[in-house]
Amino acid sequence: MRQFDLAPLYRSTVGFDRLFSALDQFVSADAVPTYPPYNIERTGENAYRITVAVAGFTESDLTIEVKENALTLKGERSPDTSRKAEVLHQGIAARGFERRFQLADYVQVTGAALENGLLHIDLVREIPEAKKPRQIQIATSAGTKAPVIEGQVQAAA
Repeated sequence: MRQFDLAPLYRSTVGFDRLFSALDQFVSADAVPTYPPYNIERTGENAYRITVAVAGFTESDLTIEVKENALTLKGERSPDTSRKAEVLHQGIAARGFERRFQLADYVQVTGAALENGLLHIDLVREIPEAKKPRQIQIATSAGTKAPVIEGQVQAAA
């Protein structure tokens, strides 16, 4: 795989550190874990669902944590010492895992459910009103009124 040097971009930009870190991770995708398998789907205009295949894990074996736009899913299964049978073939993975998902700004986890060996994590993107686009009216040169910003209360003249 061809290596890309992003150092020149770091030197000529300000405030894009997180973007370039994500690019670095994308470029060095060799070490990306593939277990457990997962799907990411859009369930609405601003709603998403991550579905992770966690066969054999219970709710108490799984940990979901959100910290600084990163969703971390950990699975740690304790060995079953009560089984007396000898396993001749083990195709169902029982190893622990840690899977991280980078969340976009304003994406919040709204819930999680374990159903039929699949862990569903629901997400929603809620942009604060202050960050949404707004229209600014342009004052005419004939009037001396201050510009009107949609959503603001105007003082009586």
